[in-house]
Amino acid sequence: MTPFLYRADEVAKLLGVGLTTAKSLIGSGELRSVKIGRSRRVPAEALHEYVQRLDAEQNGDGAGVAAPAPSENVPSVH
Repeated sequence: MTPFLYRADEVAKLLGVGLTTAKSLIGSGELRSVKIGRSRRVPAEALHEYVQRLDAEQNGDGAGVAAPAPSENVPSVH
């Protein structure tokens, strides 16, 4: 069964970024999360939305947003 909610360390692994980057995305609200007790979790749907938004911004659908260097691309999450 696929998890419905992910911890920050799991998000980091799925996105291929460091834990600090994952926590920063969550803390800034750039990556949607929910609070359960004292911890934050990222819904699986929020990961897909985030990657789709990055893809749109970086590949011409971002209404005038310049595409960053290829090294900044984030892999999609399945």
